[in-house]
Amino acid sequence: MKIAIFAREINEKWWNRLMSVLKELDSRGVELTYYRPFYTNMVHSTDIPIPAGDLFTGELDLPSDTDIFLCLGGDGTFLESITMVRDRDIPIAGVNFGRLGFLTAADSVNEEWIDALVSKSFQIEKRALLTVSSSAIPPNFCRYALNEVSFQRKDPSMLAVYVKVNGMELPPYWSDGLVLASPTGSTAYCLSVGGPIALPGVKALILAPIAPHNLNVRPLVVSDDSLIEIHVESRKGSAIMSLDNRSFILPAGEKVLISKAEFDIKYISLTKDSFIEALKEKLLWGKDKRNS
Repeated sequence: MKIAIFAREINEKWWNRLMSVLKELDSRGVELTYYRPFYTNMVHSTDIPIPAGDLFTGELDLPSDTDIFLCLGGDGTFLESITMVRDRDIPIAGVNFGRLGFLTAADSVNEEWIDALVSKSFQIEKRALLTVSSSAIPPNFCRYALNEVSFQRKDPSMLAVYVKVNGMELPPYWSDGLVLASPTGSTAYCLSVGGPIALPGVKALILAPIAPHNLNVRPLVVSDDSLIEIHVESRKGSAIMSLDNRSFILPAGEKVLISKAEFDIKYISLTKDSFIEALKEKLLWGKDKRNS
């Protein structure tokens, strides 16, 4: 079995925990391949011996025979892993070394989930991605998003966001911006702006305005086979467009097409906890002293 190890900066307090993961995998005969910047950081940051392995720098040289892409970090690191796996059909597992870790599959290091990983005794959930088309997207910018595509003002003036769903024009959103979220992203930025929570398997997309200057504007749920066309008008001539945690400047009037990607991400679930349990534990859903 070959497992690719991907991480960014990990707090020094987690080094021993991190090394225990790598050593456990190595002791079980797993062939490790490391994300090069992360491996270099490990070499320079600790004297603890690091299990041997090959190196990769990104999507282009990620070994084609990789069985599992193991992401060590928080939700931001997990989102970045999407840009490397893309349509490679490699299952992704996450171990939380960050803060919330809503997307990660495990929060602690124990032999149970390591055994499950090595023996492939885990469940795979398919998570929909969003794909974006626009002439404004910078070269080599990954056009896929797991959580959301968002449009935000870059100055104090509000935006006018114009949206068409399958050619049908919606009323303009006079607001600070707009979030277009997948079901996975319904618990991220979309949640923060008042959008609904969707179970991961729901075939829907969510349009949620950011601070709309209107009393009767509400989030809108559409089918995930919809083609969404968006353009933004701004007094300053541009806005910020983000795909998950990656952003660029979008010129005003530039047309953006967004739809569900033609492939899904394979998400490894290493625990028996349901999505609802994750909502209650990590987002404190229903937390009320009357429920105790």
